[in-house]
Amino acid sequence: MNEQHDICQRGNHDMENPLLWPILDILKKKPSGWKVHTLAHELSEHGYITQFDPSPDKDLFKRNFLLMNALYQLQEALYPDGWLQVEAMDIVLMSSLETTCDTVDTINPLREYYLDWRNYEANESEVRRLLNDFWNRYQNFIGGSSSSRIDRAKALSLFELERDTTRVEVRKQWRKLALRWHPDRENGNAERFRVLCDAWNVLRNG
Repeated sequence: MNEQHDICQRGNHDMENPLLWPILDILKKKPSGWKVHTLAHELSEHGYITQFDPSPDKDLFKRNFLLMNALYQLQEALYPDGWLQVEAMDIVLMSSLETTCDTVDTINPLREYYLDWRNYEANESEVRRLLNDFWNRYQNFIGGSSSSRIDRAKALSLFELERDTTRVEVRKQWRKLALRWHPDRENGNAERFRVLCDAWNVLRNG
């Protein structure tokens, strides 16, 4: 079993945090100078995160958890072509040439904690509802459709995958294609990215 497969398996319930892509948008425009709370404020300004709990303390915890979860997932998605330094008070997006890190630390206890959705203090259905809400907001932001007419067969075709492909393979291919066509990446394509987002919306809960 290779390292990348191990990384994927550590994300409990195999649920992707859709804050990855808004965070990547923000970091591509300003790669450094971010802390968790300033990044949270920026995401709030764009309408991606709101109140998660009526208790101020729990709301702060859940906000922090969601951001750290997304940052660690984005770190995995960018590696090895790029590097995301994930530290609560110093978040930096770098090229592979700018960092001395040559691997993702899969035994980092902090990383393991934030990638385990059970630590969010909510049941699975609540977490899925929250992530679906995030996803729909992001699709609306980029001009995609949350009620796509693409069926599963068409979505798999767009992902260049066979009908019997596994959920792990679908997720891996989504990240590969999304990073390739993300409009803030070199040679990215906004329209292609929107189409792939619609396809992912069909496949992600299938």
